[in-house]
Amino acid sequence: MSFLDIFKKKKKGETGSQVGIEKEKGKEKERDEKKQEKKEKEQEKKEKREKLEEKSFLPETKKEVIFDKAYRVLEMPHITEKSTKLNEEDKYVFKVFQKANKNEIKKAIEGLYGVEVIKVRTINIPKKSKRLGARFGWKKGYKKAIVTIKKGQKIEIMPR
Repeated sequence: MSFLDIFKKKKKGETGSQVGIEKEKGKEKERDEKKQEKKEKEQEKKEKREKLEEKSFLPETKKEVIFDKAYRVLEMPHITEKSTKLNEEDKYVFKVFQKANKNEIKKAIEGLYGVEVIKVRTINIPKKSKRLGARFGWKKGYKKAIVTIKKGQKIEIMPR
């Protein structure tokens, strides 16, 4: 109660304590209503998640790791004559971002393509100087990863 409450008019038959009790009851009702609204919103979110999981195309086995941030690790498949020959040995070559490490690359490949990765080897290709007439420039460097997968499994890099 504040000091200025003594100047307020009181209703007939009410004392100061009764007014305070009624205010507290009103506040409790508001709190209960807010809690109920939060519960309803949480329930709606759960239902939406369950519906999405039902429609999901994700693999059900625990062995296959889902890595939803593969776009931050893998840049593109590296397609050359040498890499196509490596495909026969269950090895696939990808250009990856410079800061990507072997564990991230492994999780990204397993999550994106649904295969089991046995080994990951990384190679840093340095930038190279190029010359065009009297002008000098640089050819961009990159990092590539050679990924060995389990025999019998395949990654379809180029859709048919």
